[in-house]
Amino acid sequence: MNLEIFFEAMLELFTTIGLKIIYAILITIIGLKMIKWLKKRLPGFPFMQKLDAGLRSFICSTLAILLYALLFISVAMIMGIPTTSFIAALASCMAAIGLAMQGSLSNFAGGLMILMFKPFRTGDYISAPDLNVAGTVTAITVVYTVLRTYDNIEVTVPNGTLANSVVQDLSIPETRRCDLTFRVAHDTPVEKVEAVIGEVLAANKNVLTDPEPSVVLMEITDSAMLYGVRIWCPGSEYWNTRFALNRAIKLAFDANGIIMPHQQVDVHVQEKQG
Repeated sequence: MNLEIFFEAMLELFTTIGLKIIYAILITIIGLKMIKWLKKRLPGFPFMQKLDAGLRSFICSTLAILLYALLFISVAMIMGIPTTSFIAALASCMAAIGLAMQGSLSNFAGGLMILMFKPFRTGDYISAPDLNVAGTVTAITVVYTVLRTYDNIEVTVPNGTLANSVVQDLSIPETRRCDLTFRVAHDTPVEKVEAVIGEVLAANKNVLTDPEPSVVLMEITDSAMLYGVRIWCPGSEYWNTRFALNRAIKLAFDANGIIMPHQQVDVHVQEKQG
C-alpha cells in the first residue's frame, strides 16, 4: 500500500514538475538556436545593409539582449516561477542603473542620432568649433566618435557632446573658398599689388577660375593697407592651396620690392629745458 502511494506521488510529481522541466529545457534549446540563427542572418538582410556598420552592430546586439531576456522570462513562466515581482525588481534595477549612467546614456542617445541621421560619415573631415576639435572621422560607435587630426593624433569625442554642438562637415562641398589677408606699405601702387597677386593666382593650378578670384583693398589703417584675396579651390586641396599661396605671394612681394610692414609704435621723448 505504501509503495503504491509512493508511485502515485512520483507520477504526480513527474506530470507536474518533470514535464515543466522538460518543456523548459526544450524551449531553452530551441530559443538559443533561434537567437543564434537570427544574430547570424540579421546583418545580411537587405534593409540592414543600407544602415551604417555601427548602427547594424547596435541593432543586432540590442535585439539579442531583448530576445535573451524574453527567453529567460518564458522559461521562468513555464517553471511556474512568479514573474511579476521579478519584472518589477528588474525595472527598479534598470532605473537605478539609468540614474547612475546619465552621462553615458546621453552619449548613447547622441550616438543613435548620429548613426540614424548621418550628419557625417566615416572618412569625412569635420570640425566642431565649440569643442575646438577637427579631424577625419575614423570610427563612429554608439558612445563616441573617433577623429584623426592632421598631426596624426587620435581624438575620442563623446557623442552626447558632439550631437549637441555645431559640426561643420568640410568633406561634403567639392570646392571651398580660401580667404587670405596681406598688409602692404602705403606708398605701394594699388595696381602693382593687384598685378603681382594676380600672377601668383594664375600660376597655381588649384585656384579655380569659376568663381573668379578677387583681390580687393579692404581697409587702410595707420600702418598699412590691408588687401583681401578670395579664391575657390578643390575642398581636398584647401590647406595645400592656402599654404602654397601664402608662400608664393610673400616671395612675389619680395621680388617686386613690395614691403609688408608690421605694426609699430613710435615714441618721441621731449626733454624739458630749464
